[in-house]
Amino acid sequence: MGLVGGLIVLAVVFLVPTYYGAKPEGWPGFLPGPIRLGLDLQGGTHLVYTVDVDKAIANHLERAAEDLKNEARNDQIGLNGVTAENGVITATLADPAKRDALEKLISDRFPNLSLTNDGSGDTVRAKMTPASIREIRDGALDQSLEIIRNRVDQFGVAEPIVQRQGTQDVLVQLPGIQDPERAKALIGKTALLEFKLVAKDPSEPGAITMAGREVDQVTGRVTRTEYKVEPRTLMTGDIISNALPRPGTQTDPRPYVEVEFNTRGAKIFEEITGANVGRRLAIILDGVVQSAPVIQERIGGGRARITGSFDFKDARDLALVLRTGALPAPVHVAEERTVGPSLGKDSIRQGILSFAVGGGLVVVFMLVYYKVAGVLADLALILNVVFLLAALAAFGATLSLPGIAGVVLTLGMAVDANVLINERMREEIRLGKTARAVIDAGYERALPAILDSNITTFLSGIILFQFGSGPVKGFAVTLCIGIVSSVFTAVVGTRVVYDFMLSKRRLQTVSV
Repeated sequence: MGLVGGLIVLAVVFLVPTYYGAKPEGWPGFLPGPIRLGLDLQGGTHLVYTVDVDKAIANHLERAAEDLKNEARNDQIGLNGVTAENGVITATLADPAKRDALEKLISDRFPNLSLTNDGSGDTVRAKMTPASIREIRDGALDQSLEIIRNRVDQFGVAEPIVQRQGTQDVLVQLPGIQDPERAKALIGKTALLEFKLVAKDPSEPGAITMAGREVDQVTGRVTRTEYKVEPRTLMTGDIISNALPRPGTQTDPRPYVEVEFNTRGAKIFEEITGANVGRRLAIILDGVVQSAPVIQERIGGGRARITGSFDFKDARDLALVLRTGALPAPVHVAEERTVGPSLGKDSIRQGILSFAVGGGLVVVFMLVYYKVAGVLADLALILNVVFLLAALAAFGATLSLPGIAGVVLTLGMAVDANVLINERMREEIRLGKTARAVIDAGYERALPAILDSNITTFLSGIILFQFGSGPVKGFAVTLCIGIVSSVFTAVVGTRVVYDFMLSKRRLQTVSV
């Protein structure tokens, strides 16, 4: 009796914020807030992002070309140039006699490349293998999925849905988002960080034009300009281990982002700066040159800074996306829908109506068919719903339309346990047993069947939660919590009432 009473009090306390719609003033921080509502109930933003996996493949090909150049230099194979265009790496030999050595190097050390047959003389060509292309495509999509999920988590959206959809799409649902434009900007920002050398001569062949911005350190005036940079990418943002926003200094008050490279990145950055002292290094973010400082000396320590024409909020957002990881490829919004509060209210009304109709029919049936025992079953049913909702609030779970469907299904399963108990007690009454014997035998004989049916359903709910999508997970959560609650209220809750009545000698016969 004390256990059931304590749980009822605790459940009511947990549901107080849900009743008021928010935590009351002075509400203890360790107690849960109101039940969270899903996108279909409280409104929000529905986005589908398409990942440009072809860009990811091109980036891998460029890095492979750079690695090939370095490996050839270490093996003393002279090359006049290495290019990566249209999915093919073309290496031009300084000495055609080294052709076999270069082909062997590619075959032995670059398993993701396969030699083509259209090279001749001093030219060797290679392209990505089909298996490598598939791996890069899948990896780019999976990495984008994780990065977007990390960005959404840091943005503070409650119970978001981020999942893979199709071969190159990512589905994002943001329930109750208050700033959708900023969320879209953070989620979809490619944050593709590249380091390229500014061309020595703007007219040199192969130099590409990139937009840029220059900021006057005295007036803060932003001037749009253009840079001629070499096409080769020396580094990308995948070697960043951390990024932090900084407010600026007395000499330069502009906010900036300080980046820390991982071990590999620190080594590469030191080699780049050591080999190009006196040249300008363009720091490019999403195709725009943020700054192009002159390399004064070899830079060790694995740190650099990104400056630009942004305020501290922009610096903080940029640091966030760099810290959670630069997207391996550009993404763009392929689909966008907004669920308004009015649609959410309609969904809530319909969900409550279905719950009321379904629950009402069950309650009436039990009252008519099982008399006093039906009254106890109905009380257990109400208690089951209270426990279920309190558990949703306590665990911070999200209630959606599929979740309401799970609640309605739980009502039917909860009363099923009472039906088994009541039928077993009817059988004992026909044998002429006393009230205590009827109750003891009824619960004892019904318990194995109750456990068997509910355990199998609970395991099914676990499987649905593990492998299902967002709506299926919502259904599975309420189903599993409802099963535990229904078994407890049907087996323990009603039995406590019977035992209390027997102890007070107020029960001579069982009305069932």
